[in-house]
Amino acid sequence: MVTNRNIDAVMRALRREVRRWDDPVVAKIAREQSAYRVLIGCLLSLRTKDETTAAASKRLFALARTPEAMVSLGLRTIEKAIYPVSFYRTKAAVVRGVSKTILAEHDGRGPDTIDDLLKLKGVGRKTANLVVTEGFGKAGICVDVHVHRITNRWGYVKTRNPDETEAALRAKLPKKHWIAINGILVSYGQNLCRPVSPRCSICKVRAACARLGVDRSR
Repeated sequence: MVTNRNIDAVMRALRREVRRWDDPVVAKIAREQSAYRVLIGCLLSLRTKDETTAAASKRLFALARTPEAMVSLGLRTIEKAIYPVSFYRTKAAVVRGVSKTILAEHDGRGPDTIDDLLKLKGVGRKTANLVVTEGFGKAGICVDVHVHRITNRWGYVKTRNPDETEAALRAKLPKKHWIAINGILVSYGQNLCRPVSPRCSICKVRAACARLGVDRSR
């Protein structure tokens, strides 16, 4: 079982392991050092595969890279640029609406706190935490399905949903791992520690993992 006695060793092992895989798409967008584009990329990524999000983000940012430029685009133009991300019509409206709010209420700069980000229509805790960590480099814990699944599979937390997992990790996880845990576990969850039939035989942290809920593995 993963505990705070071995969490440092587990995170070190996973950091080394994930280097052989591509970074999650939002981490790639974060390299542009634009919190606004991290926010938009996060919104596009919800319930959408990374490769689809990456292509859609590239098309959209070729047209508009700032809130001012985004608001100047017509809604249909945004829809066309981000298709075929899931719920692309709804997301186009959210992207344009969020951009308007940032211009009107935040002087064109995206809010840098979780509480303020949550006030933006369409922004949930996962997105808010990811923008804070990837966009601003501030402490936060972004919990998506991979982080929720894997930390429960380890036995590190025992929670029913991502919001409970975030609260549990904030109370337990050493702060030095807060920013990194999402990118590491998303990559690990996509490539090895999958929901069904994880590849436990080659997992670098198998000895520490409680493997809770794992009925079948490779």
